[in-house]
Amino acid sequence: MIFKIEGQPQGKGRPRFTKSGHAFTPQATRDYEFLIASEYKEAKGEMFDGNVRVNIKAYYKIPKATTKEKRGLIERGLLKPAVKPDIDNVIKAILDGLNSVAYHDDNQVVYVDGEKFYAEEPCVIVEVSPYE
Repeated sequence: MIFKIEGQPQGKGRPRFTKSGHAFTPQATRDYEFLIASEYKEAKGEMFDGNVRVNIKAYYKIPKATTKEKRGLIERGLLKPAVKPDIDNVIKAILDGLNSVAYHDDNQVVYVDGEKFYAEEPCVIVEVSPYE
């Protein structure tokens, strides 16, 4: 199952703490995880019972101030976005967003592949499949 999340890739936000020491997930992260789950459901994604493989391609918007030289490198796939959010945080947000939607628990995910790219239109393409 392949589905697309429109917009700039977002990473899992660090937990915040109340004065009493209670930890909670930031609202922006909860909203993004809800978007991920919604897009997966809308794409008619199935619930997997066994081991799962997840491939993530995060496409970041090309900065407006990019030179022609750098744009050429981007078009040939030779220049990747070394920008925030880190790919591991993007992966964590995606896996948490798919929890209870694509699989019962993210401990079922036994293989993850993530890569960052530049694109005219930012988005994240996610493929979820059984791991065999």
